[in-house]
Amino acid sequence: MRFLGIGDTCDLGALYCRLIADGHAVRVSISEPLCHGILAGIVERVEEWRDQLGWVREAGPDGIILFENVAEGRGALQDELRRDGFNVIGGSAYGDKLEKDRAYGQAVLAGIGLETAGTWEFDDEAEALAHLAARPGRDVLKFSGGGYGAAANYVGRLADGRDVAAVMQARVRLHAADGKRPRFILMDHVEGVEMGVGAYFDGRRFLEPACLDWEHKRFFPGDLGELTGEMGTVVTYRRTKTFFERTLARMAPLLRENGYLGYININTVVNEEGVWPLEFTCRFGYPGFAILDPLQAVSWAELFRGMAAGDLRGLDTRPGFAVGIVMTSRPFPYIRTWVPEPIGLPILFDPELGPAERAHIHPGEMGLDEAGEWVTAGYHGWTMVVTGTGDTIPAAQAGALALADRTVIPNVRYRRDIGDKLVAGQWAEVERLGLLDPE
Repeated sequence: MRFLGIGDTCDLGALYCRLIADGHAVRVSISEPLCHGILAGIVERVEEWRDQLGWVREAGPDGIILFENVAEGRGALQDELRRDGFNVIGGSAYGDKLEKDRAYGQAVLAGIGLETAGTWEFDDEAEALAHLAARPGRDVLKFSGGGYGAAANYVGRLADGRDVAAVMQARVRLHAADGKRPRFILMDHVEGVEMGVGAYFDGRRFLEPACLDWEHKRFFPGDLGELTGEMGTVVTYRRTKTFFERTLARMAPLLRENGYLGYININTVVNEEGVWPLEFTCRFGYPGFAILDPLQAVSWAELFRGMAAGDLRGLDTRPGFAVGIVMTSRPFPYIRTWVPEPIGLPILFDPELGPAERAHIHPGEMGLDEAGEWVTAGYHGWTMVVTGTGDTIPAAQAGALALADRTVIPNVRYRRDIGDKLVAGQWAEVERLGLLDPE
């Protein structure tokens, strides 16, 4: 098969490596120049992806275009390519709006019958301050549109909302200095267990089972520090139908009507009062796709071929849990345009690692140097993901940590507590709330 990846920073590098190892042809377009070294020597990089459309079309049903991320106009572009007869997996214009337009996404979630936290949208600093003064409380600040990463969000801690007001003003004025008038929402804070549900949608139906995930977004153990894209996740495909049918499954008619084709996730908080959706992810989640990889018994090529053809009736998955740990290097959680840092630093592995263990290494911002050795690349510092699997969360944790300990990256930073809160009580709480299928 032939695969053309389109993105900014080669987010799906581990997936491309899997496809190449299985004998498929992969070409990738990376728009960010500082990321051109990612998977150098492994994946063929092309300057202009439009010049590759003929190469994809020649493969007929075996030609697939993969869109990596949500960016300005990308969803509409995917819709256009589908109308032109290409097999495109990633998202759609509708998906972009669900994810990037925060207030719209919450309205859609309420429209399918989910309980949503109070949400107010603003583009004026004074109006937002007046709202906070009239309704003091622990709000969550999130920005809409492109160009805002996880670090731009803020979860309030003070009961009177002073910290949210201060952060909001600082963020708005920072963007105003760049000539922007940002739109943002203030959302009531909800206490509980944070968990997500995701599945592949083939344009007609969801491929079941869905997965459940528990993300760890803060930089430091104990959920301290910056909100990052993600530091690690616990995932499973088992006992998921109950939660899926209460949440994401309800989106099927809207996704079908709006031409969505790809992976989609809803992140939520659950408590005694119900399930509270927080936001959509309408694309491949990184590092989520890599952490799901060891639990998916179907190859990526088989999955994508089936999604494009619409002839898969389900997803062949493995039991148990997978735990993924993101191995980061400087300048993470920032980028090299903000904090200059060298790349090309060596990445070394225990020479005793066997093929089965190496299958749990998922390259991120890595490439080969002139000597053919792995080195750091890119501009985020998302160097790689390591995974472990097991019948229990502790077993999967142990596998991931053992592999992390056998990997040497200069000044590597990663969290060693991925899944600890689940083991300590959150899993039991989710089960007590009746959100898991009976065993």
